[in-house]
Amino acid sequence: MRADDASRVQRAARWLVRQHQERIPSRPMPPALAPSGIEEAYAVQDAFVSLKSRACGTVAGHKIALTTPRMRAMVGLAAPLAGRLHARQVVRGPASVRAVDYGRLLVEFEIAAQMAADLPAQGAPYTMGQVAAAVGAVMPALELADDRGADYATLSARGLELAADNAWNEGAVLGEPCAEWRRIDLAAVAGVAFVNGATVGEGRGADTMGHPFAALAWVASHLASRGQGLRSGDIVITGSLVTSKFPRARDRIRFEAGALGSVELQVT
Repeated sequence: MRADDASRVQRAARWLVRQHQERIPSRPMPPALAPSGIEEAYAVQDAFVSLKSRACGTVAGHKIALTTPRMRAMVGLAAPLAGRLHARQVVRGPASVRAVDYGRLLVEFEIAAQMAADLPAQGAPYTMGQVAAAVGAVMPALELADDRGADYATLSARGLELAADNAWNEGAVLGEPCAEWRRIDLAAVAGVAFVNGATVGEGRGADTMGHPFAALAWVASHLASRGQGLRSGDIVITGSLVTSKFPRARDRIRFEAGALGSVELQVT
């Protein structure tokens, strides 16, 4: 990367940090800082995650976003997006967060995998079978994200910015790990989302690229394409089975994932 490009990447990352720290409503990145392609967008994400790690902890895992053609079309991208999870933002449920700590909190309802072995860059591209052999536990999860009040009508022109902004991730709430997941048909797992006891959405494991481990294989292969890999202990959230919800203060969120159990979040 040329020196002027590297400087722009760092300035873009610092700009994103300021937007989040000051909870500035979502707006397009300045033209001088906006990434020109997906590789530059991920370079900005790398720099942003590095800066964010000072407050939020080291990288503890990964996420996949835009697992359906419809979602990718909405942001004008041809492929899913990857993002990172920070150690201090990944907690076990039941958990509690404050609505005022976000520009606009959104929650997604996912199946998470915890790695029991490394998947290094040298082994890519990875198949579902290869990633399954490296998984130690599976669990329900709630992804916490912050869209800072984004105008979704304009996102088709801002997909690269979404990649740079770590796909909006602000953490995850994990249910109890299930080590006996091999006895469960993960594609058939029925997920049900509740807000204050009322059902607000349903989905199945197959809704994430046909199988949660198809999404996991995509993450592993994506990381490998950038010279990185999954590590033992990493948490990977594999995409939402239910459309995003926007909870408010005093809402209680619950996600039931069949034999995998459930996970809860209280918004205060």
